[in-house]
Amino acid sequence: MSTPTHPTTVARLLVETLEVNGVERVFLVPGESYLAVIDALADSPIATVVARHESGAAIMAEATAKLTGRPGIAMVTRAPGATNAFAGLHVAEHDGTPMILFVGQIDRGFRERGAFQEMDYGRVFGSVAKWVAVIDDPERMVEMVGRAFSVATAGRPGPVVVVLPEDVLGEAATARDVRPAVATETHPGLHQMWDLQKRLWAAERPLVILGGSRWSETAVRRFARFAEAFDLPVACSFRRQMLFDHLDPHYAGDVGIGLNPALRARIDRADLILLIGGRLAEVPSQGYTLLDIPVPKQSLVHVHPSAEELGRVYRPDLAIHATPAAFAAAAEALQPPPAGIRWADWTAAAHADYLAWSEDLPATPGAVQMGAVIAALRACLPEDAILTNGAGNYATWIHRFWRFRRFATQVAPTSGSMGYGLPAAIAAKLAHPDRPVICFAGDGCFQMTSQELATAVQADARIVVLVVDNGIYGTIRMHQEREFPARVHATTLANPDFAALARAHGALGLTVSTADEIVPALTAALAADRPALVHLKVSPEAITPTTTLTALRAAALAKPR
Repeated sequence: MSTPTHPTTVARLLVETLEVNGVERVFLVPGESYLAVIDALADSPIATVVARHESGAAIMAEATAKLTGRPGIAMVTRAPGATNAFAGLHVAEHDGTPMILFVGQIDRGFRERGAFQEMDYGRVFGSVAKWVAVIDDPERMVEMVGRAFSVATAGRPGPVVVVLPEDVLGEAATARDVRPAVATETHPGLHQMWDLQKRLWAAERPLVILGGSRWSETAVRRFARFAEAFDLPVACSFRRQMLFDHLDPHYAGDVGIGLNPALRARIDRADLILLIGGRLAEVPSQGYTLLDIPVPKQSLVHVHPSAEELGRVYRPDLAIHATPAAFAAAAEALQPPPAGIRWADWTAAAHADYLAWSEDLPATPGAVQMGAVIAALRACLPEDAILTNGAGNYATWIHRFWRFRRFATQVAPTSGSMGYGLPAAIAAKLAHPDRPVICFAGDGCFQMTSQELATAVQADARIVVLVVDNGIYGTIRMHQEREFPARVHATTLANPDFAALARAHGALGLTVSTADEIVPALTAALAADRPALVHLKVSPEAITPTTTLTALRAAALAKPR
């Protein structure tokens, strides 16, 4: 709370409103346009994390929200700072993550004159934010910030932008009763749940797909009990794998990039699909080929917290407008078929298919094998370890071979945003300092936000960063070889010594160029008294767990053109 020695200004009341709404940490890059807020934060119990780039601050806020379910808070200055933060806003929009970005703005009296760093934020952010609010009236600040929390968390969550004109922040604020915003929970109707129960009783080959946001640890536990009671096979959508224990006998695998062919066939054969929380967008739907549009051949029950998503792409046989948490609570009351479960073998086979697909770590070209890295981490990390990553082929190793056992252990962008893993790892470690946090990043991915290593050191966020260095933009090279074989252009990287770069930032830097260096390096990194980076020098030939660049090129050249 603000100290009584200072006058109550809009800036101080803003910070008090954040405190009342349970904000524990703000991520920012300072700017003169909102210095009054920075000054107010100096007297607040809210922790201030100073990022090195606005995209890093925005991603840290978004990752915090992924882990907590509460809006992550970022603050940036006018136009250049605001546009730098756009990447994090897009992740929040695409992933359905609650987030509030506070943006400094020019004085109200300077508008429409082309003032220094003037920008129309409603037009700039209107396509990605759920709401763009400009606080012109000091008397409405508490109202509008409270509304920002409500809008960010309601229905399908997403980002809200709150614009702060510089002259407003210093104005006197009338004392008022500041109360926390109320998060809305949409519950399923009783008749809908009875309808679902009857559909389950009539099914022969049901399958569940979990996804989206608005889950909680309690909701995940409740759903697991429902799945056990009905002996249901459960799959998780793209980068939502921490919603179900991978070693639970009901787990069927992930519906994402590199989909297990056996799981794809199982989805095709299912007679009832229960889609909870997710939208089954382009990536999990395998380019909108997994289910027929608009009417799937399987009976579809779609549960989603946003009414606008129900029937938007797929026409469900039963649409349930409810949050995953509310649905999971109601589902526990459903009764299994009175004649017994008919699909027990179907569920057991689904889990066996997952184990067969994910257990054995394939050998790939090169001295340093990602399979050996995954094996080493499997052996030493606890179940509550948090894994973060951005975009790149290296992430396939996580999707297919890592065993997610608990909720809030995966922080990754369904938007496919490069550079996400490092700032997300910092946010995760600050939120859970007692848990190991491992960031996977490709060499191209890492260099998008590598300057945030300095943030990790300053914040004492003792993360472990694994930089998978193959000297190329791997995913793009893969597609390049498929579409334009042997015509390599603009996908090669001349990289720095990443371990030396880490040491220059004050972190521990280690290099792995041979197989026998993997375990010692990981052990040292996990035990370090500061952030650590392990530079994994892998072969560009090891483009995926199952093929090589040479094989891709040969196959592409063999095709008639």
